[in-house]
Amino acid sequence: MRHHNIPSAIPDGERNTHLGSHLSAEAADAGLNFLSPAIHLLAVREMLLREENAAYDEDRLVGNALSSQPLVFNAFGPLALDLKLATKVFRQLLPSFVQMVDKVTFEHSPGRRVGRAEHDDRWLADRSAVDVALHVRTPEGESGIIYCEIKYSEDQTGPAARWRDRYDQALKQVRLYKDPSSRLLRSVELEQLTREHALSQLAVDNGVTPRAMFIAIGPRLNRRVQAAFQVYANELLPLDESDRSRVAFRHFTLEAFIDAIDVAGDQDTADRLWQRYCNFQRVYDAALSLLAPKAQPLAPTGGSSDEDQLHRKQDSKPSSRRRSSATAKSDQSAAAPEANRNGQ
Repeated sequence: MRHHNIPSAIPDGERNTHLGSHLSAEAADAGLNFLSPAIHLLAVREMLLREENAAYDEDRLVGNALSSQPLVFNAFGPLALDLKLATKVFRQLLPSFVQMVDKVTFEHSPGRRVGRAEHDDRWLADRSAVDVALHVRTPEGESGIIYCEIKYSEDQTGPAARWRDRYDQALKQVRLYKDPSSRLLRSVELEQLTREHALSQLAVDNGVTPRAMFIAIGPRLNRRVQAAFQVYANELLPLDESDRSRVAFRHFTLEAFIDAIDVAGDQDTADRLWQRYCNFQRVYDAALSLLAPKAQPLAPTGGSSDEDQLHRKQDSKPSSRRRSSATAKSDQSAAAPEANRNGQ
């Protein structure tokens, strides 16, 4: 925020009145929580034209730089505004599922197109929704939807959503889990993934789309989130590749998603996303300047040392080198654990 002259909500000379990640009211209203005016306009439009009963926290979206809500628009907004870019990105990440991206929607629940999903037992009888839905065409020419959940700074400690009787029924109905009664699926760390994956399977079962996939994205260094993805994957039944109605689960690091944007040709967006959300060297340097203000940094901040460059490459800084499509594709996971070069 300081680098881009974005004022925080903390008044001059005061401390602890707000988190430092909160923008001032003026900065929030000006759309400075977004990477570009076009993405800000997209976010405002999506809020105004939201699906019935879709939940947006406007304060978090426009005013909290660490919330996953603005990350959703900053990461997927460029794809929604450029479907050719979206196609190139997801051909890398999910080549066996994506031939073309036709549309990107936000804060989406598949039941809303056929009635009030919160009162419809064909669904979950609640307001569960995914952050993003990408309507695609598969290599076989079928229609499909990729349902996406994006995490950033969430620590997965609660509170959990109120568990409903309908969830118990749905977990058995969707036939995704080794043990539909597992307490892990109901835990605060996993229950949102459980609801959204079940909702994705119900979208196929209820005829919204013939094919679907559920994916989750989170930073490599948010270890709680990455652990939740892997534990959740371990609760799933092995995927029967011959049954195309089954909704698979895949998870990716945020760094690998940004890397795919770079490989797809939009290095500027990739660099800005990486600098804002994944360049944790800047956090380290800021903390060091407060804890040991007279100490000399171990390496120049700009990444000029060989050691710092190595760390940045390991974290998949998009501008550190051009990647091949084959390298980017290695971030897929064919089984439960994530298999990518950045997030083992």
